[in-house]
Amino acid sequence: MQSNVIRVGDCVELMGGLPEASVHMVFADPPYNLQLAGELTRPNNSRVDGVDDAWDRFDDLAAYDAFTEAWLAAARRVLRDDGTLWVIGSYHNIFRVGAILQDLGYWILNDVVWRKSNPMPNFRGRRFTNAHETLIWAAKDKDARYTFNYQAMKALNDDLQMRSDWYIPICTGGERLKDDQGRKAHATQKPEALLHRVILAGTRPGETVLDPFFGSGTTGAVAKRLGRRWIGLEREPDYARLAEERIAKVPPPGDPALVEIANKREEKRIPFGWLVERGLLEPGAVLYGPGKRWQAKVRADGTLIAADCKGSIHQVGARVQGAPACNGWTFWSIDVEGKLVPIDMLRQKLRAEMS
Repeated sequence: MQSNVIRVGDCVELMGGLPEASVHMVFADPPYNLQLAGELTRPNNSRVDGVDDAWDRFDDLAAYDAFTEAWLAAARRVLRDDGTLWVIGSYHNIFRVGAILQDLGYWILNDVVWRKSNPMPNFRGRRFTNAHETLIWAAKDKDARYTFNYQAMKALNDDLQMRSDWYIPICTGGERLKDDQGRKAHATQKPEALLHRVILAGTRPGETVLDPFFGSGTTGAVAKRLGRRWIGLEREPDYARLAEERIAKVPPPGDPALVEIANKREEKRIPFGWLVERGLLEPGAVLYGPGKRWQAKVRADGTLIAADCKGSIHQVGARVQGAPACNGWTFWSIDVEGKLVPIDMLRQKLRAEMS
């Protein structure tokens, strides 16, 4: 299957020509069916550059539902069993998309709220400012063994669990593509930061991301930068040309190691006793719990002994706290010149020496 390519035409027909179960992720930014009536103006009577393109218009909700079911079914056929689908929308369409998605057998994993740090104001003052959009993240079924790069998301979020509300600016400034007259080249261009998070969360380097509504090519640009393969489907030739020119300017990752995904579950197992064998910890060394509230000594066989118990780093950590379980690697530390250093740092050092 050819990838890193833009194909022009109807997305349902084009997906019908792709091999079954061939892509690792589908990211879809479909028409929202905004149902705008007339021009929207600011208080100073200047015109708001909203979404009024022909591709966002449908005769009625039934027509939009039929369109949604068709492309979601086509996407499901080309999605691998371990792949995931992301679809973004607003209150105009996302609830209808979600219901149809479930009817087709997809299993919703999360809904993610994209909070816009700089949303367009509500100029008429009759509603709340629409400051967010919703992304649905779904697997092919509830038993799917999908990819989720949890550690990468945690690292991206300053070593805290990534939440389901993402605070990201809308696409403005130098990132916003403009036409020869200085107007938006595409009305619904999404920020690269949003796609960076989506693609990093659910794919690995070399895997393929399909975007059936390619538009200005944000998905392809970010996928290329992250070392993923991509396929863009776009019915408007002008948008396809714009995307092609944009992606051609994006450099691929120079060093493959820069886009590798860290996964702790795949790291080499290092028993605590190996730290004692290799001399990183001596028998009799004192380990401390947080704030030095607890302490235990290291034994020659890699177990610990505290005031009233002995056992593994995990068992003793749990016992001294009166807790049902404990991760000893993060609980215990050594004193290095008055500073507590987690023993996990020694494990990582040994792991690096053995790689």
